[in-house]
Amino acid sequence: MKPAARIQAAIEIMEHVQSIWQADKRAPVDGLLADYFRARRYIGSKDRGAISELVYFTLRFGGSLQWHIEACDRSVTPRRVVMVALLFHEPKMTVDDIAEGFDGTQYCPAALTDQERVMLERCAKREFLNDEMSDDARLNYPEWMEGRLKDAFGDDLPTAMEALNSQAPIDLRANTLKCKDASDLILALDKDGYFGVPTPHSPVGVRLKKRIAAFNTQAFKDGKFEMQDEGSQIAALLVKAKPGQKVIDFCAGAGGKTLAIAATMQNKGRILAWDTSAGRLAQMGKRLARAGASNVQTHVLRDETDPFLKRHIASADWVLVDAPCSGSGTWRRNPDLKWRFTLEDLQEIKAIQGRILQSAARLVKPGGRLVYVTCSVFPDENFWQVQQFLGGNPTFRVEAPDKLWNKHLLARDGVGASLVLSPHKDGTDGFFAAILLKDVATPKGT
Repeated sequence: MKPAARIQAAIEIMEHVQSIWQADKRAPVDGLLADYFRARRYIGSKDRGAISELVYFTLRFGGSLQWHIEACDRSVTPRRVVMVALLFHEPKMTVDDIAEGFDGTQYCPAALTDQERVMLERCAKREFLNDEMSDDARLNYPEWMEGRLKDAFGDDLPTAMEALNSQAPIDLRANTLKCKDASDLILALDKDGYFGVPTPHSPVGVRLKKRIAAFNTQAFKDGKFEMQDEGSQIAALLVKAKPGQKVIDFCAGAGGKTLAIAATMQNKGRILAWDTSAGRLAQMGKRLARAGASNVQTHVLRDETDPFLKRHIASADWVLVDAPCSGSGTWRRNPDLKWRFTLEDLQEIKAIQGRILQSAARLVKPGGRLVYVTCSVFPDENFWQVQQFLGGNPTFRVEAPDKLWNKHLLARDGVGASLVLSPHKDGTDGFFAAILLKDVATPKGT
């Protein structure tokens, strides 16, 4: 494809995203991109990569791009967002270069109007991120999130948002059912000509030195790893289930953390992987087979109060609640989330989190543990949610994780030491995790 044809494709994708989001903001951009490319199989991998990179740049920095367009007294359209993005995404690109690509020929964007050229010339005279911008425009988040982000990061907010607006690395979790350790995985990847290094924190993590199609490697086909952010690996490692114990993964999804726990348990004991989405659970079957995990049973729940839960009351050594959340900790990978997630969505998801916690807590046996996890940086999904839970469940208390994670712990809002990870401090996605220990003895007066 000619460079101009790639630009036209990015404009078409952004126009499609806008139209879809007007009807349903829950539609993820990665899925819309996949649909676009699937319908145009003639677009090669290199072109797909370049188009996707431009689209994701517009999403990461949508607030700043919108500010530049509105500062020129122009309305914001997908076409204008993409053309302004070109100025700043490709620093060597000039207005004349953009005009040359926007020539109106086949497969290329329509020619620039006089107004568009004036807009670009005015934008080109400014710094991309400048002091004239409000914090939400300069740091690229919706205005309604500002209070929560400042509560989460304080004076570190600019640094935190710079990290959240960056591209995430590719992390792999060594599957210790198929290889000895992370070093063994690194050697296996080397044989395929792919190079990785140990992750800074997770003992089973490998970070690739460059972005590759990891699913095409022989190591992946052999089940030696799963793609999993280092933060997610650490959250799963908090479930220190021993071989022979019973674990319930209450919101298992497609099984990323289920697989990690199976490896920790050396395939001994039981892992019950549940979710309300049959589609997500169905994805787990092939992953379990490839990983060699044989101690997992899946079940589709009607909802968090499914009568099926009664047969497992007070029976589990460990219950993992990887709760549905805002996903604000994953903006490096899913920058569209911040623009399509609303305050109303947050209130709804917090109510769901509270109900799931209450229901899952019934499954923990005395002396057992519930691990509450979110991939959110918002305190009201994290510390506040645990605080509310503890207030109504006096048989539970927060237990600090192993000393291995001491530098990642934080206590606040009356909640004891909990795991808090963020891209700017830890190089991981944003994660929160609290271990809730159920007392063996019943408190007096209850």
